[in-house]
Amino acid sequence: MDIRSATPDDFEAIRAVARETWHATYDELEADMIDRTVDNWYTDDSMPLEAPGTVVLVAVDDDELVGFTHAVAQGDKADILRLYVHPDHQGERIGSALHERLTAEIESYDVDRVRSFDFAFNDASRAFYERLGFEQTDEGEVEIDGEYYPEAVYTHDIA
Repeated sequence: MDIRSATPDDFEAIRAVARETWHATYDELEADMIDRTVDNWYTDDSMPLEAPGTVVLVAVDDDELVGFTHAVAQGDKADILRLYVHPDHQGERIGSALHERLTAEIESYDVDRVRSFDFAFNDASRAFYERLGFEQTDEGEVEIDGEYYPEAVYTHDIA
């Protein structure tokens, strides 16, 4: 498996991984809402590769994009906005490898802490971040199609 910086050519595969993962993970959301959200949130406009402080990495196995992560560093903190592994490849430590590489890249921005955001009902994601040493530090809401869903905020100090 290779982990590398994303390129504009990766967005179709990023959307495919996001779509499969959302459908497999988020039973609480309607299928058509998931499709609209993925189409809007996983583009080169919503994940600008050249924006200052932005890190977008992909995991590729046998020429297949199997996972990705997206973070933005600003000031003393970095926010992990996305980290997804295709359901067929979960449990293969791809998420951990993506996170390890992401952390190394984020450290170059001289941040003191990293936050992660996910739906509060995503127990697998919450357990993943807790295994990595993150602690839940806040709650919030995320709006999709005019509906609000509970969000968990996890933080990990790296300084």
